[in-house]
Amino acid sequence: MESRADNTGAGGGRGEWRFPEACGPFLRRLFEESRAAHFELSFKTFESALAKSAAKRFAESSPTATECQDYLAALHVGDLALACACAEGSDRAWEQFVSQYRAYLRGAAAAILSRPAGDPAAIDLADTLLTDLYGIASGRGGLRSLFRYFHGRSSLKTWLRAVLAQRHVDTLRAGKRFDSLDAAPEDGRPPGREPARVDPPADPRREMYLRRFREALTAGLAALEARDRTRLELYYAENRTLAEIGREIGEHESSVSRNLERVRKELRATVEAVLRSGTAPANGEAASGGLDDAQVALAIQYAAEGAEIDLDKLFEATKPKKTGGRDQVLES
Repeated sequence: MESRADNTGAGGGRGEWRFPEACGPFLRRLFEESRAAHFELSFKTFESALAKSAAKRFAESSPTATECQDYLAALHVGDLALACACAEGSDRAWEQFVSQYRAYLRGAAAAILSRPAGDPAAIDLADTLLTDLYGIASGRGGLRSLFRYFHGRSSLKTWLRAVLAQRHVDTLRAGKRFDSLDAAPEDGRPPGREPARVDPPADPRREMYLRRFREALTAGLAALEARDRTRLELYYAENRTLAEIGREIGEHESSVSRNLERVRKELRATVEAVLRSGTAPANGEAASGGLDDAQVALAIQYAAEGAEIDLDKLFEATKPKKTGGRDQVLES
């Protein structure tokens, strides 16, 4: 019988969530893949970050080693290692973070505020978060680093944009609290309690970004080898486990995990390249220009937020027109 994690009571703060012993080699491989050592991050610290992420997913349940590995395989472990190293105060990690994400933060802030790139308000929103992240991580005031709330289930870019959006919402709320309680509202109703939630303005270009993402994803799926496309379909559209996929396509589950990670990276690179390059005029549609880095990140973020992307239809549209069924595709 496969070993399970014994974490009864761990969710209540009485001890750190622990993986089954059989996960040990898999955790070591993730440590190598994440390049955590490049930031002088210890394996123990990295494993602890993975355990906190798993604790959010499994709480006090006792998942099997396979279930743990399936979950871990889907994490953005490179981003998690970078965030963890920043939280630990690694100078090398901070240098990479600033060089890699400062421009993105400013572009995302501009999109959230519906301002043009380079607008002073957008720069201030982004740079304030950057300053706060660094100040908190360095321990001033005894505060905990915000990076400790990043668990790798989304990309670091997606998480940072969510933090920026929340900062904007908090600013709107703070401004509303200073409105005079004695002032009568324009509709004549008595003043009431402030709503529990204030949403930032909707992006009028959201549908355009989603359409561009769907087009890029369709092109990326069509460019994959048939076997790789089947791996993704089984995992994402049919929700199969790594073990089930391995039995169907004749691979060990560890090979399935490695291949899925490889295909994900290849597909993301293709999607981003298509978004950046734009499209030529076709079928009566006008040509569309390429997106910049911030717009590409925004398109991916919008796709991740909603249910507008129908994976079943996308996979069906990219299948070869053959009559042999899945077995024939796997033989290609």
